[in-house]
Amino acid sequence: MEINGIQHDEEIRYDQLPLSSETLRALEQKGYVKATPIQGGAIPCLLEWKDVVAKAPTGTGKTFAFGIPILEHIDPESDAVQALILAPTRELAIQIRDELRDLCAYRQGVRTVCLYGGQPIDKQIKQLKSRPQVVVATPGRLMDHQKRRTVRLDKVETVVLDEADRMLDMGFIDDVIKILDSMPKRRNLGLFSATISREVMDISWVYQRDPVEITVRPVAENQPDIQQYRILLNDRSQKLNTLLGLLEGGSYERAIAFCNTKNMTDRLAALLQQHGISAQPIHGDIPQKNREKTLASFRSGRLRVLVATDVAARGLDIDDVDAVFNYDVPDENEYYIHRIGRTGRAKRHGVSYTFVGTITEEIKLNDIIRSQKFNVQTLKYDEDGCLMLVEDRN
Repeated sequence: MEINGIQHDEEIRYDQLPLSSETLRALEQKGYVKATPIQGGAIPCLLEWKDVVAKAPTGTGKTFAFGIPILEHIDPESDAVQALILAPTRELAIQIRDELRDLCAYRQGVRTVCLYGGQPIDKQIKQLKSRPQVVVATPGRLMDHQKRRTVRLDKVETVVLDEADRMLDMGFIDDVIKILDSMPKRRNLGLFSATISREVMDISWVYQRDPVEITVRPVAENQPDIQQYRILLNDRSQKLNTLLGLLEGGSYERAIAFCNTKNMTDRLAALLQQHGISAQPIHGDIPQKNREKTLASFRSGRLRVLVATDVAARGLDIDDVDAVFNYDVPDENEYYIHRIGRTGRAKRHGVSYTFVGTITEEIKLNDIIRSQKFNVQTLKYDEDGCLMLVEDRN
């Protein structure tokens, strides 16, 4: 971990940090003793009300890194919203809320609500009447509540943007700026992200003062164990049969297939169902209740294949995916990283396959491989219709 460019390698235990007994008991209940590097760097800074720009890989414990200091600062006797956490997707917002509630297991009087699109707004208005001190929200739905004057942010002291780069890439920058401008008593701002884009730095320059910059770089023992393949096809029409063959031959019990568009996601899920494979799509146009039901089925093992757009590549608390299939080559390098990062977690071996059916897809994937220096092995059908490993061409 680097703090303002200086390397820090010491391990930090939670009981070495100035945390309340309630927080320590909640962490002990979950079996957590040592802080992750991002937690060890960010928690002390946020406790001191400093602005933070934190860059760390997915799955390194960013939620507790900002959630713990937020809860330490909350005055449970106050009915005002004191902290706001913005997330780009509904799934991530719900996950953050759930983790905060775990941290509040022994803390009385702290109320947290989650505001996101796809849920009836009247239900959320009712929840807001409970006077929460912490609000977790997606930007669009929070703006809806502000326009209705059903939430007041004038006493918010801490603001966190989680997955900040993704949120700004999704077009929320204007909403984020309006939201930040509506909080005159804000004392500190945390920007947490896997990558720091120009848009994130623009927000930092305008809204932060002397931020502490924390960087956690991937290290060998923390990098996922993922065997990456690309499959060179004659054309796109071969993709479905290739996917079906891999699902049958690989005995993958839980897999995610990524497509670039919502329409293709729906089509592929329907095609898999027609071939007797339990599959459901997940993307932004599917009602939230249906998405939650689909994710619950996938986590429980009742659903074999989740067919998803990139909106699902972040924020999903799924650690045991056997294989990832890039049915479409992603449009952005970062999308590829987050897609394959769904497998090979928790020290398990994972595998990813990327289907290349056009010259354009081959060019895009070659660019990803070169820029990220990935070791991707190449598969191709031989004359007998069998997938064979061929010499790496890059």
